[in-house]
Amino acid sequence: MPLSIHDFVPMSDTLGLVAADADAVARTDAKVLITGESGVGKEVLARYIHARSLRNQKRLVTINCAGVAESLLESELFGHVRGSFTGAVRDRAGLLQAAHGATVLLDEIGEMSMRMQTLLLRFLETGEIQRVGAEHSDRRLDVRLIAATNRNLFEETQRKTFREDLYYRLNVVHIVIPPLRERRQYIAPLFEHYLRVAKDTIGVGACAVTPEAMALLCAYRWPGNIRELRNVAERIALRHGGGEVVAADLPPEVLGADLAPQPSGVRADLGSTVAAEYYERMTQRGESFWTVVYEPFVQHDVTRDIVRTVVRRGLEQARGNYGSLTKLFNLPPNDYKRFLSFLQKHDCHMPFRGYRVAPPAIRRLDRQAAAS
Repeated sequence: MPLSIHDFVPMSDTLGLVAADADAVARTDAKVLITGESGVGKEVLARYIHARSLRNQKRLVTINCAGVAESLLESELFGHVRGSFTGAVRDRAGLLQAAHGATVLLDEIGEMSMRMQTLLLRFLETGEIQRVGAEHSDRRLDVRLIAATNRNLFEETQRKTFREDLYYRLNVVHIVIPPLRERRQYIAPLFEHYLRVAKDTIGVGACAVTPEAMALLCAYRWPGNIRELRNVAERIALRHGGGEVVAADLPPEVLGADLAPQPSGVRADLGSTVAAEYYERMTQRGESFWTVVYEPFVQHDVTRDIVRTVVRRGLEQARGNYGSLTKLFNLPPNDYKRFLSFLQKHDCHMPFRGYRVAPPAIRRLDRQAAAS
C-alpha cells in the first residue's frame, strides 16, 4: 500500500508550506532537493511533483543510490557499450537516457561515492552522457532531476564527503519534510486512517482503539515515521480486526513509550529532536554555533523551533546570561552583537528574565561582552 501525498501535506502549517512549495516547483524544471528522515515520504513528494509537472506523460524514473553497488551505478545511470566489462554482452542505455523528456529521482544521493558525484556533476553541467566503455559523449539529454536524502548534505560538504559544487547544483529548491514526532497531534488521525485503509484493502473488521492505547501511540517517538506507523496499523488490523485494541495489543517498542505528560519547552524537546545533538556538539565537542546551528538554519535544514530550543537550553545553563551563552556556544567575544542580531532577526531571542539570575561576576562578563 503506497503512501499518499495526503498522509503528510495538509496536516499543519509547516506541511502546508511543503505542499505549496511542491505545487510551485512542479510547474518548472528546477532541480529539487528533498530532505528528511527515513520514512517521512520523500519519494511520495517527488512523485507528487512529477505528477503535476509538464513531464507527467512519462513515468518518473527512480534509482536508489544506496541500493546499487558503485561498480554498477555508473552503468545504471549512463549505460554501457558491449564489451566494456565482464557481462556487457550488448550495448545498453542508462536510466538517464530512458528518462529523456521526463524526471529522474536520485534517492539517497548522499550515499553516492565521490567519483560518481563527479560524473553526475559533469552531466548536470553539460547535459551529455558518456556510456561506460564509450570513447565519446552521446547526445545531450533533457532530464529534470529530483534528489532525495536523509543526510544533511551541507554538513557532508564540510566533512569533504560530498562535493560542494554538486550540492549547490542540486540545491536549487530545497524542501524539508519534518519527522512525525514533530507533528504528534496528527498521530491519532493518521493511525485511524490506516486502520480504515486496512479494513477496506484487507477485508477485516473495523478496530476501536482505547484512549490508553492511543496515548501510548501518540507518546511513541516513531523513528520510522509514517512508514512505521502504517506498518503498525496494518499489523494491528490483521490481528484485532473487528475488535477493541487495548494497550497490551501494541508492539513492544510502542509499549516502552513514556506516558508521562510532556511539558512544552526545552526539557521535552531535547530528548526527542535534533536540538539535543546540536547542543551536545557545541557544549561537549567544542564546535561553534555558526557551524552547528547557523549554517543548517540558513540552508533551511532545521526549523526556527529547533534554534529556539537550543538557545533555551543554553540560557538554562548560562543562567539567563547571553554573554556566558556565547562562550558556551564557542563564539569569540567580538561575535556577541552578531549573535544577538541573528537571534532577533529570526525571532529566536529568548527573554532572559525567565531564567535564574546569574551571579554578579557573570553579569559583569555580560556587560563587558556587550561593550566590545
